Amino acid sequence: MKAKDVMTTKVVTVGPDMPVNAIAALFLERHISAVPVIDDDRRILGIVSEGDLMRRGETERRPSWWLAAFSNTEELARDFTKARGQRAKDVMTREVLTVTEETPVAAIAELLEKRRIKRVPVVRDGRIVGIVSRADLLRALAVRGVKPMVPESQDDRAIRDQLLALLKREPWADTHLMNILVDQGIVHLWGLVRSEAERQALRVAAETIPGVLGVEDHLSLSRTLPATL
Repeated sequence: MKAKDVMTTKVVTVGPDMPVNAIAALFLERHISAVPVIDDDRRILGIVSEGDLMRRGETERRPSWWLAAFSNTEELARDFTKARGQRAKDVMTREVLTVTEETPVAAIAELLEKRRIKRVPVVRDGRIVGIVSRADLLRALAVRGVKPMVPESQDDRAIRDQLLALLKREPWADTHLMNILVDQGIVHLWGLVRSEAERQALRVAAETIPGVLGVEDHLSLSRTLPATL
């Protein structure tokens, strides 16, 4: 399996000038813990995580005098901006690791483990096209279980691509909140839904795609989610 087989394709992103309080509200609204910061060409400028927000002035602890004494002024200035800044560009982490759609899932798992990060953006020609989180990798593991890791078939990829394209056209479907895996013709639905009607519609949508042999529902119901736009 590769990044393109497990990644979340409808990525929540923000611009560099989005206010920090709006980002915090977005985290709560979308049930996410980080957002890539992108420019007008969808190129990644940085990423804002819950950890970045927790280091802000409202929650920060001032460093002890002796630690400050051994820090250079450039480092202290950066820390001040991150702690007191009001926009995404002020608080974001700028050194962002990325992978491509063809990166093997095993390599992504190793990257997340070695660098102690929770997610990695997927880029094509420098532009973001998806994101792979630890949760996405766990879903892939749950789908495959202990079965031998056979290469993802072109049919499975075609099913996933067609289903995602269909859902992106439907006003009731919010693909920000879900991920889809396909294994040997079986569609696995993961994520959050707002109602049982939405759950049923997702199953029906999957069953309309040619080549689908079955649908496994791993969805969770959350009636507190905001309505789709």
